Amino acid sequence: MSSSRPPRPALNIILVEDDDGDAKALRRAFERARMANPVTRFADGVDALAYLRGEMNHVPPPHFVVLSDINMPRKNGIELLREIRADPVLHDILFIVLTTSDDERDISEAYANNVAGYILKSKAGGMFANLMATLDNYWRIVELPEIHIKKVTDGSSQHPAH
Repeated sequence: MSSSRPPRPALNIILVEDDDGDAKALRRAFERARMANPVTRFADGVDALAYLRGEMNHVPPPHFVVLSDINMPRKNGIELLREIRADPVLHDILFIVLTTSDDERDISEAYANNVAGYILKSKAGGMFANLMATLDNYWRIVELPEIHIKKVTDGSSQHPAH
């Protein structure tokens, strides 16, 4: 069975992580897993949401995944997730929680808002590179929706829920 589709480019990763050490560890895990995915990092949900809504200098490419911590300043990961799911342009984004929070309320809230996975950093531990390789394989075989975000330039919004 052959396909006429061109090979997929590496999936872009929008990393929402306030801890510099955790962000560096994640990038090292990508390198160990030989993943060349472009990573765009934001330290909180406010900046990540502005980027996702086209309110910054650049907009996300049509195919990406969000990896987000929960415990962050200004807008935490659950608040970011809720706003993404309520936004008609962004609601289909593949969103994975990668956090230290094992609070059952956070886990339940995340799944109630259709996360693709809830991963505890402590459980990933030494297998973090293997986890990243597994995610990379997953992204290569699943079909993801294209999210087309236009840069907002005139103060208007393409996001009615905004």
